[in-house]
Amino acid sequence: MNKQHETQPYERKVTGAERFFSHAPFSTVTMVARIKGKVTEEMLKRAIEKVQQRHALLRVRIEDNQKGELWFTSEGAQEIPIEVVPRKSEHDWIQIHAEGAKIPYDFETRPAIRFNLVQSPEVSELIILCHHIICDGMSLAYLARDLMIHLGDPAAEARVLPTPEPISLDNLPKDVSPSGLIMYFVNKIKQKWADEIVYFDQEDYVALNKAYWENFNHEILSIELSEAETSALVTRSRKENVTVNSAIITAFSGAQKYVVSEQPHHAKTVSAVSLRDRLPKHPGEGIGYYALGLEVKYKYNTNKSFWDNARKYHKKIISKISNKKVFGDLPIFLEMDSNVYEALSFKKLGSFVMPDSPRYKKLHNFSEREDMVVGLLKRAKMETLDAKLIGPAITNLGRLDFPKKYGALELDRLIMQPGGAFPLVHVDMVIGAVTCAGKLSLVVEYAEEAIDTATMKVIKAKAMELLQNNKDGDYA
Repeated sequence: MNKQHETQPYERKVTGAERFFSHAPFSTVTMVARIKGKVTEEMLKRAIEKVQQRHALLRVRIEDNQKGELWFTSEGAQEIPIEVVPRKSEHDWIQIHAEGAKIPYDFETRPAIRFNLVQSPEVSELIILCHHIICDGMSLAYLARDLMIHLGDPAAEARVLPTPEPISLDNLPKDVSPSGLIMYFVNKIKQKWADEIVYFDQEDYVALNKAYWENFNHEILSIELSEAETSALVTRSRKENVTVNSAIITAFSGAQKYVVSEQPHHAKTVSAVSLRDRLPKHPGEGIGYYALGLEVKYKYNTNKSFWDNARKYHKKIISKISNKKVFGDLPIFLEMDSNVYEALSFKKLGSFVMPDSPRYKKLHNFSEREDMVVGLLKRAKMETLDAKLIGPAITNLGRLDFPKKYGALELDRLIMQPGGAFPLVHVDMVIGAVTCAGKLSLVVEYAEEAIDTATMKVIKAKAMELLQNNKDGDYA
């Protein structure tokens, strides 16, 4: 082991794009690796030490310089938390994940990531919970594979990656710079926020996190396709000239229309897009935030077959893959470079903080204050938590050609929950999809305050019926 990489210092400013997620209680991204074979706590600790050498953001805490800036720094960063619980059934991980997602991160003292090992001698689930401020879905897929390498071969040395460049104003494609008009409004917002600014710290975040999870309940439905079922879906999608991603989101969009009364927001879908290969200084397999959601408007037509709908959806999303459309408002977040976007969460949720909280007065007063943050929420049509913005949203990592075997261990499948940038009640469902070891895994996450579990189960069943119906005339 190269000791140089264990102690190599790292420090950089948190970018405006990363800061969008700062102090958000709902922005946990999760990767679950189901592992066949015996994994012990000691094995996991050693593997985590190795991947920390490989990935810089796994060695940092977040420091507030008291000047309105946040910095990643490796100096003084404490250990990553690990919890081991006995595995009693194949579904235990769902509840363990749900409880783990509610625990606030110790941003100021530790890396914003945790590990839960749901352990049995034959099969275990390794749950990786990571805050979006330091990762995206692909980050955790690469991390899961790297952990498998070191779990399978404890003697293997860490292959340290070059420190990845974040998305920044200096690391953008040339064709995505904001216009002069947009910059004018950005500067106006910055000037106004400078007069109204409120700073938030770890204690404010802990209070907000507690308030959020006491008032909102996230649920997930897990769908695990076999190798044969996955192969059949891939084959049919190719035959119909669509991607599996387009097929999945069309299926859930269609299922929603069949099951519940149509609402205007149902036609708004979001599909996550990786920005890694589009950046001048691409991060390769580095851990960091390198993804955005691409909005696609599509109204499912029940008078057409499912595959006709999927083809039309696919044509729409293909037409939106230019850099300008994919990067969207990201350059604005970078230009803003302040805590104004993190203030959105405190504005929306501060009223839920209870009077017995030491931060009640500060956060409650801020939530009721009329200021430019309220204006930002109104422009985004998010001023109330009753506002529905999106029907289905999907993050699909695609097919990952990772090895199955790692020494005496086998990676059975990966399961991913994507997390979000704003409260889940604004979205009907968030779908996480990943294909690994030849098997497609889907997670459907939803807020019970927005849609009840009984309805979501019917939607899930209908979506899978559409996806797995191999007849040519499948309309309902």
